[in-house]
Amino acid sequence: MKTFLKYLLIYIFLISCSSSSKQQDELTDLDWEQITQRAKGQTVNMMMWQGDPNVNSYMQNYVAPAVQKQYGVDLKIASGQGNTIVSILMSELEAGKSESELDLVWINGETFYQLREIDALYGPFVSKLPNSKYLDLDNPFIKYDFQQPINGYEVPWGNVQFAMIYDSARVQDPPQNRQQLTEYVKAHPGSFTIPNDFTGMTFLKSLLIDFAGPSTLDGEFDKETYQQYSTQLWEYLNRIKPYFWKEGKTFPSSVSAMHQLFVNGEIKLTMSNNDAEVDNKMLEGLFPETARAYLLQPGTIQNSHYVGIPVKSTHKASAMVVSNFLISLKAQYRKARPDVWGDGTVLAREKLPDNWQSKFNDIPRQRYAPSQDSLQKYALRELAPKYMSRLYEDFRTEVIQQ
Repeated sequence: MKTFLKYLLIYIFLISCSSSSKQQDELTDLDWEQITQRAKGQTVNMMMWQGDPNVNSYMQNYVAPAVQKQYGVDLKIASGQGNTIVSILMSELEAGKSESELDLVWINGETFYQLREIDALYGPFVSKLPNSKYLDLDNPFIKYDFQQPINGYEVPWGNVQFAMIYDSARVQDPPQNRQQLTEYVKAHPGSFTIPNDFTGMTFLKSLLIDFAGPSTLDGEFDKETYQQYSTQLWEYLNRIKPYFWKEGKTFPSSVSAMHQLFVNGEIKLTMSNNDAEVDNKMLEGLFPETARAYLLQPGTIQNSHYVGIPVKSTHKASAMVVSNFLISLKAQYRKARPDVWGDGTVLAREKLPDNWQSKFNDIPRQRYAPSQDSLQKYALRELAPKYMSRLYEDFRTEVIQQ
């Protein structure tokens, strides 16, 4: 009898797993109304970077209540990014787990590449989202993630460009290029540094492209080309490092820490991956009213960020509903406002209804950030993911530890 019960339980377990898998496969055959019905009452466990109060407030105080009210979906947000997301999903796949603890992840670049390499993302699904018709997928800065076609495996969520930030009350002529940066740090020792994080590596990528020249680094990672121009980059940084904050013997661990040094007056320049962050931080009361943002010449990195659904998520329907809301006209409009987040929209203005085109056009312009026209003029495309990982490794060994 015990043996019979044992096999009966195994049989029930296998049938339930098969049924769950079948339900997930059926999502592709469901229309949107059926997907929203299936999503009702589900919980979406989302993992994302939570290093900015404006971002956190937007998600916790606007998005989560909205999807609960409109769709009956409970959005739970946990802190984590990049390597943490990859580690969790890889471990789940290696362990043969049938269910993931995550349903939605905020990703781009190297993380997207790594997750696609291990088949950890569900898709393609983006075309199933009704609001995808508004996406600006003709824009290569949105259609490609670090030169990788997104192919429906992640939903474009926002678009930003790297910018430098300075205090105009203390700096009259901020450096516009790497030659001027050399002159500046020598004339103002201790007033500049580089964060050892994603923002810092984006800054280094802009410099690397400057050394290599336009389009030289396009395409797949090339070891010899990287070696040639990264050698020039490390030589350049090591020449001026003694004039950095703390004589270049230590570097801030994050851009948030660098912002705090800027606010405290320890350094006179900071930086951001979001061209509009200067306005956000002034409205927040963190940056002084004399803070200003600008673009380095000959250009800075423009990139998009995305959300994806883990392939083992058991709440794909509700994750799709949340994704669709994130690219809705209302959510994108609110997110683009400088007093909310100031994140660039991924929607194509010409695809929007006339009244919404007017609303987006009437969003208050960032007062102290670079103009929208200048952004595109000086926009550089992201490099292949391997360049970022190599910069992380080599910055540590070639600069920090020297």
